[in-house]
Amino acid sequence: MPSLKLSSTLLLIATCFLFKTVLPTKRVTTCDSLGNVHFLKCDSGVISVQGGLYGRTDPEICSEGRPPQQLADTECSQEGAVDVLKMRCNGKKRCELNVDVFRTSDPCVGIFKYLETNFTCGPPKFFHVLACEDSLAHLSCAEEEQVIVVKNAIYGRTDQRTCIFERPPSQVQNDECKSKVKSTVANSCNGEKSCTIRANNANFGEPCGGTYKYLKIIYTCEFASPVQRATTCDSLGNVHRLKCASGVISIREGLYGRTDPEICSEGRPPQQLADTECSQEGAVDVLKTRCNGKKRCELNVDVFRTSDPCVGIFKYLDTNFTCLPPKTFHVLACEDSLAHLSCEEGYVIGVHWAVFGRSDQTTCIFERPPSQVQNDECRGDVKSIVANSCNGEKSCTIRASNAIFGDPCGGTYKYLRITYVCKHSWN
Repeated sequence: MPSLKLSSTLLLIATCFLFKTVLPTKRVTTCDSLGNVHFLKCDSGVISVQGGLYGRTDPEICSEGRPPQQLADTECSQEGAVDVLKMRCNGKKRCELNVDVFRTSDPCVGIFKYLETNFTCGPPKFFHVLACEDSLAHLSCAEEEQVIVVKNAIYGRTDQRTCIFERPPSQVQNDECKSKVKSTVANSCNGEKSCTIRANNANFGEPCGGTYKYLKIIYTCEFASPVQRATTCDSLGNVHRLKCASGVISIREGLYGRTDPEICSEGRPPQQLADTECSQEGAVDVLKTRCNGKKRCELNVDVFRTSDPCVGIFKYLDTNFTCLPPKTFHVLACEDSLAHLSCEEGYVIGVHWAVFGRSDQTTCIFERPPSQVQNDECRGDVKSIVANSCNGEKSCTIRASNAIFGDPCGGTYKYLRITYVCKHSWN
């Protein structure tokens, strides 16, 4: 019997080892022709870039129709290409990159290059956080450029073993108390590198009075939206255009001046390209003020000609930006109390959703008889009323009352729920 047990253990270890190591590597190669798109995809799991190259290390790859001199250098590799691939693609199910992204510098002039990526498809890494009631839950991502994405969050009690130290049996016996609070945690933590949130009724409501609860969170660390770049030469009437297909613009860096002798150099005499330490102070602040929070942004380069950081030098406007999901805010007001909406300077309210009624028996129940909270199928869509009062305002206060929203269910004590975003005031 002992030998059988030992054999079973060894078999289990061997099986685990095999499953752990069998992750086939995929390879994608894209020739560096104008407009070509490099496409990575995982049918199951997410992309994990193992290696990458922009350049040439093989004379045969992407060689068709090319003269020998364009294939001669097989020790050509752009520094940092694999970091760009990891930042753009890791943690995604599919990833598309225009090969133009890698043409910021030329590692081997005159050589026809290609982009090559080795990657695996594996399960995303999930992190689990537990915080007993009135303690703090800490979420963080260790790897640079990664941010928190909340997958699930529950506040309540689903067993009689967790968070029971020095608690009487009456406070832990209700193990069917479960409130889904993913949206509340996500609103505080999504897109952040680290986040701390307290597990208490003030944040999550009271799903079961008299029970000592806990907060369970599951999250992943994913790479933030890839950095996009837009460059516009400083010719009369030129327009600088930034656009997010999804999400809103978030400016990372910006330059009006010249730091590269090649950019916007065509047809220009050498003396107009000589100063590569030319940068207008405050350009990035103008870009942030004009463009942050918008889906698309257009600026005439003339806007930056208020001063000349390098007289006689031909300049350009260069912007690095990401596309982020707009931050959503949630407001709750019990009947006959006030809902307050507000945005920081330069932003205005945009109402996404508003409901007046009752959809559960746990919200706004303090000192209310059971008869006033038992109808949890009472819902009046009041988005248009709230939007009419608040859209385009920096701050807004509205009372949760029948006088404003009508009475969708007589005799029931109701509440108002509003979801809104803060948009740039120039949107």
